[in-house]
Amino acid sequence: MTRSIGVCYYPEHWPEEIWAEDAARMAEAGIKWVRIAEFAWSRMEPEEGTYDLDWLDRAIETLGAAGLKIVMCTPTATPPRWMGTKHPDMYAVDAQGRPRGFGSRRHYDFAHQGYREDCARITTKLAERYGKNPHVAAWQTDNEYACHDTTVSYSPVALVQFRDWLARKYQSPQALNRAWGNVFWSMEYASFDEIALPNLTVTEPNPAHVMDFRRFASDQVAEFNKVQTDILRRHTDAPLIHNYMGFEVSFDHFKVGADLDVASWDSYPIGFLSQKVEAPNAHKIHHLRTGDPDLQGFHHDLYRAVGRGRWWVMEQQPGPVNWAPWNPAPLAGMPRLWAWEAFAHGAEVVSYFRWRQAPFAQEQMHAGLLRPDSAPAPALGEATQVAKEIAALGEDAGCAKGQAAIVFDYASAWAWQTQPQGRDFSYYQIVFDLYRGLRRLGIDVDILPPDTAALGDYKLALVPAMFTLPDSLKDAIAAHEGIVLVGPRTNSKTPDFAIPTPLPPSLSGLDCTVSRVESLPPSATVPLHGGGHFKRWFEELESADVLLKTEGGMPAVVGGNIRYLAGWPDDAACHHILSDAAKAAGIEVENLPNGLRRRDTQGHRIWFNYNPDPVTHRGLTIDGCGVHIEKL
Repeated sequence: MTRSIGVCYYPEHWPEEIWAEDAARMAEAGIKWVRIAEFAWSRMEPEEGTYDLDWLDRAIETLGAAGLKIVMCTPTATPPRWMGTKHPDMYAVDAQGRPRGFGSRRHYDFAHQGYREDCARITTKLAERYGKNPHVAAWQTDNEYACHDTTVSYSPVALVQFRDWLARKYQSPQALNRAWGNVFWSMEYASFDEIALPNLTVTEPNPAHVMDFRRFASDQVAEFNKVQTDILRRHTDAPLIHNYMGFEVSFDHFKVGADLDVASWDSYPIGFLSQKVEAPNAHKIHHLRTGDPDLQGFHHDLYRAVGRGRWWVMEQQPGPVNWAPWNPAPLAGMPRLWAWEAFAHGAEVVSYFRWRQAPFAQEQMHAGLLRPDSAPAPALGEATQVAKEIAALGEDAGCAKGQAAIVFDYASAWAWQTQPQGRDFSYYQIVFDLYRGLRRLGIDVDILPPDTAALGDYKLALVPAMFTLPDSLKDAIAAHEGIVLVGPRTNSKTPDFAIPTPLPPSLSGLDCTVSRVESLPPSATVPLHGGGHFKRWFEELESADVLLKTEGGMPAVVGGNIRYLAGWPDDAACHHILSDAAKAAGIEVENLPNGLRRRDTQGHRIWFNYNPDPVTHRGLTIDGCGVHIEKL
């Protein structure tokens, strides 16, 4: 596999007389890819129907003449001001009923059909002009779907589309009433036109209503993306990409990815640590300038799955960002480490954001590879170093297959946001905790989509907290010859958000019934025999095959080859439970020191030290913020 370095560039931000110099400096640094134009609609079409693309022609030619390959973006994340005048109802509405107006970005409602038509028009214009351009080697649709909580909109436009979506799904109000259980609290509808959006209710709305609205909102994202990919396919053979985000679960990325060739994501390790990562304060202090040691790996593996094996980092943090509560600078070595970690997980391209720090507007405090005065920022040297190292290493067959797999399901995230039962229950977090537990044991992990029909030759597969198991996955679990660990909350609801009978998990080959569940506040835990605790969530199980008990003698893990986990394990319990499952599956484990991780490619084992200081493990010493590559 060929690896490359890229950068994000905004020619519309800079005088044209410096474009050639910028391009030459990029090429000199070993940069191969340049992403452009994702926010440039107002310069492309300053007024409706009046196009100005000559400047873009010249920018593409200048960059291409320096030997750079271009990722051309559709600019639909930032509709120009005249668009809002044309479509005053195109703005999304938040859950409190407040419109989200013009003045930043992502100011549109995915369900607005008129805006989709204008997006199709600008996409067509760009595709016709640049679809066969030899310098344009890839395309990106829009930018960061869902950023700033923009997937779900409670607008009048969304209401009309949602009613139509429900009518197509249920065919009659009576069928909808039965599916949703609307006899409860006298919520029955006589017409689809009576159905409102599930916000501004006196207390919580019907969870089945919310769940369908979340499905609808996710479908709008996929449909919006498909409008653009269908047009681009007619005009270019170049790969189509979208840049997803970290921690974002508000829409089904697998469905959006079905119409793309490559998945990419925007990796900001230090910003995410400050804003998103759930961890003790000591952990955050220790990794303040390096980022969490598992967060990037998790998203790399997730987006490798979304891209069906092909994925990039479209935006890599080079220095301090501007959007987190606090924005420390990375330690020397981290921009290099983050790039190498992405390549170890199978990335084709790591693209740094951005080339030059902007001296104006909202992101002026966001570092780039250059300072605002065009002098090199610290990350430029590291990006150049990575470019030289990947060239010297040569091609590799790519990321090695993991020994373990985790099934990831976006719908389960919506379900447990809708009915968490415990305030701090998070689907994303329980999956991430188990992923972290596997990585600490030196186990490489692959992510699988929820419609997986076979678990293949993975020795260990995890299916945590999955809302509803489709029949294909149930059959795959029953047929699997390795160890499968499911639960807690797995298969605990029907697709219509009701408790099923037989009671969960209702899996062939597993003698287990969940008889009662409870959520636990932070002050309460359930101690386990042999060490560790369940936190946040605990289930009482009926089973004859008990593998692990609580200190009070209740089942904690039950089963044989198919195992059920009765609660949310803390770090110590994760280590105990996952070590036991891995050993039963025939996977060799090792206890990695804090902050040290590894990933195998087809030809190399690559080590990453997320600690500021050197770490020695099994006779190998790796520098602080260092990378060590050894041939397999």
